[in-house]
Amino acid sequence: MKAKVILLTLVVFFLSAVVCSADNPNLGTWKLNEAKSKFGPGASKNNTVVIEAAGDMIKVAVDSTDGSGSPARNEWTGKFNGRYYAVTGNPTSDKRSYRQINSRTQALAEKKSGRVVVTGRIMVSRNGKTRTVTTTSKNASGKTIHNTAVYDKQ
Repeated sequence: MKAKVILLTLVVFFLSAVVCSADNPNLGTWKLNEAKSKFGPGASKNNTVVIEAAGDMIKVAVDSTDGSGSPARNEWTGKFNGRYYAVTGNPTSDKRSYRQINSRTQALAEKKSGRVVVTGRIMVSRNGKTRTVTTTSKNASGKTIHNTAVYDKQ
């Protein structure tokens, strides 16, 4: 009897995780649509973003090119709960936060050495095929940079 209860609990937990993941329109592989995007001078470009469930967390892997055109990759694992979690591979930030505003909109922020360096908003279209990321940051000389990156779901 005890084994059946444990097995049933595991099945319910697994099915709940699958249903929650299926309901999250952010999950999947997103490819940058440069023709629809607008970047400030010297901005890095996130060419491919892969967002996937990792247990009860979310993993975000970003393949990009920096402002000089060199390839780069960073990864973040955390929850979309507004708390900061560590970023690896990103020279401009060491922590990132995503906060769910509604089912298709998130706020994001990045910190470097405790100081907020990037803020933004992520919106997934109603049909789930387009993801638009708007960010504000400052360049090395302190000038504010606004970027709008549009992604197509793969």
